[in-house]
Amino acid sequence: MLSEWPDYLGDKARTLHSPLRQINRSNVAQLEVAWTYDTGEKGEYQANNLIVGGVLYTATPSRRVIALDAATGRERWSWDPATTRAGKGARRQRGLVFWENEQGGEKRLFTASGNYLFALDPSTGTIIKSFGDDGLVHLGIGLDDADVPKVGLNTPGVTYQDMLIIGGFGGPGAVRALEVRTGKLRWIFHLIPRPGEVGYDTWPPDAYKTATGAMPWPGQALDEARGIVYVATKTAEPDFYGATRHGDNLFANSLVALDARTGRRLWHYQLVHHDLLDRDLPCAPVLLTVTHEGRRIDAVAQGTKQGLLFVFDRVTGEPLWPIDERPVPASELRGEMASPTQPFPTKPAPLVRLHYTEADASTISQAAAEQTLARIRVSPNFGPFPAPSLRETIMFPGFDGGMEWGGAAVDPQGVYYVNVNEMPWILQMVETRRADGSRLPRGERDYLINCAACHGLDRKGMPAAGFPSLIDIEKRRSREEIRKITREGFGRMPAFDRIPESQRDAILAYVLGEAPSTGGRPDEAGRESMGSSRTVPPYAFGGFRRWLDNDGYPAVKPPWGTLAAVDLNSGEIKWQVPLGEYRELTGRGIPPTGTENYGGPVVTAGGLIFIAATADETIRAFDKDTGKVLWSARLPFGGNATPSVYMAEGRQFVVISAGGAKSGRPAGGVLVAFALPKQFGKSP
Repeated sequence: MLSEWPDYLGDKARTLHSPLRQINRSNVAQLEVAWTYDTGEKGEYQANNLIVGGVLYTATPSRRVIALDAATGRERWSWDPATTRAGKGARRQRGLVFWENEQGGEKRLFTASGNYLFALDPSTGTIIKSFGDDGLVHLGIGLDDADVPKVGLNTPGVTYQDMLIIGGFGGPGAVRALEVRTGKLRWIFHLIPRPGEVGYDTWPPDAYKTATGAMPWPGQALDEARGIVYVATKTAEPDFYGATRHGDNLFANSLVALDARTGRRLWHYQLVHHDLLDRDLPCAPVLLTVTHEGRRIDAVAQGTKQGLLFVFDRVTGEPLWPIDERPVPASELRGEMASPTQPFPTKPAPLVRLHYTEADASTISQAAAEQTLARIRVSPNFGPFPAPSLRETIMFPGFDGGMEWGGAAVDPQGVYYVNVNEMPWILQMVETRRADGSRLPRGERDYLINCAACHGLDRKGMPAAGFPSLIDIEKRRSREEIRKITREGFGRMPAFDRIPESQRDAILAYVLGEAPSTGGRPDEAGRESMGSSRTVPPYAFGGFRRWLDNDGYPAVKPPWGTLAAVDLNSGEIKWQVPLGEYRELTGRGIPPTGTENYGGPVVTAGGLIFIAATADETIRAFDKDTGKVLWSARLPFGGNATPSVYMAEGRQFVVISAGGAKSGRPAGGVLVAFALPKQFGKSP
């Protein structure tokens, strides 16, 4: 129904558009808090909430599912995965899936926790026992690799007829369709091709047996009338070293169109070849209709972490504007063969700067300018596709975009609204061998390969990003508690429930400062005799490190985050404005800089764009035609989620999950719903 928000990002086309207009340009300044609900949790509360039949369904940071009265915020029921075989849930979850059969009698609510998928009764929150194995399905279903160390789901799938189509993270890449009633596998499309399949020649011959990655975590869009599902995929693994996966690596970093009935490939386009920079597609594809060269075209738009926007005819896969293959730097790492070119669309123009030069030195103070200039002279940027090396390089655009997972909104006029980051990060690889060529002890080496990207080479973590320090962790948690966290996941850490226990013990021994373990004996191929067939890479990624000045601000000339409107009829940028501010800088007379932002926008028929996302605990309404801020309100915590818009009891609401915890901000877990005062009437 038009008054509801029944799907992740609003609808199966992922348009983030609401046809409601009770709240509009003339009255948006009168918005007030209608109700709040405190989940009692602290963490990255990123749920885009569903509203169906007057009930709001939300997924909390610990993966509880809660049903609320959409008009009042009163709790109806709550379900906790801690009461199930999956154990206590953890890791951010961005939404749920609601399914109802055509007759309107049978309903299911799908959620995931740890390595399991659940079907709940939306009326009561109880597990539907006839689904899967006593109510749950392992998310490794159909993935025939016994070495899968982790697999999970943080972005919900999409339903088509009696199927739930899902992606996930971890494991060898695949798109899968499950029967909504039984959880049985209906079809699977392998994103790491098998012999005889399209794309097989873009990998080493046996890659399909051992390779991982390419999992489509950002979500899918569905053209329900045509029965086509559009899938955005991630990087092949290891993310930053590809010597064991020479070639372009289809279907990693690709937009893939599949027959939703069978999983048969219809067309694809790879947006990053042989990715070495974690440039996975960060958001779900968006379906819209545009007027292109005088013809109405049903299109699909895909944003990227590079801040590039690719637009295709959704039926044929033809780009609406030419895409150039441009040269990019070669690799210096042993055995690596970086792609000589990468694709760049000729339209629309990039939504972020693609190079970080001396002209981009920070302008917020003389000290910041000197600091950024000094760093860039010793750690230069080589454009959006630098080849990883042992030398430190500034990564710009950064690892978190450009575009991010919050999605983009489109209106019926064919205008695309999206928020982007302009944050520099640091890129550097480290060797997994000592200077004399000998291997590091197994625990240290496995830590570098599996853990250092988040917890740091020095184990100090990145608390601002949600990755805690491991220094002296034995004083805070017992060995068994740490072991359990590695198995079940916690916070931003996924569950590693399928790694060999000997490998887990070796990593724990290293982290806890115990005697090093050499573990399995390497054979001639450099493989470890520890129950895994994977080759130990000679290099490991040095960790995700933001490049900040001494005062903690992004070490680049503002803006640091923006909101843009792109007319996809013409391919032209209509407007682009800073998104967010640091009030202490504004108080010093510095114009709003924008901030790092996570979460997406919603566009409404009332002529408004609602977006929170910023590092200043604020939600804003922009005029969709001009980019002017028409209203703003403070939130208890950062709204690092995408809002939902709906009607309940005659009132239009805008609701946001406010959990903070990103960008080093305070953490909580509160739902905040806004509406006009009741005297404004009840017209839709």
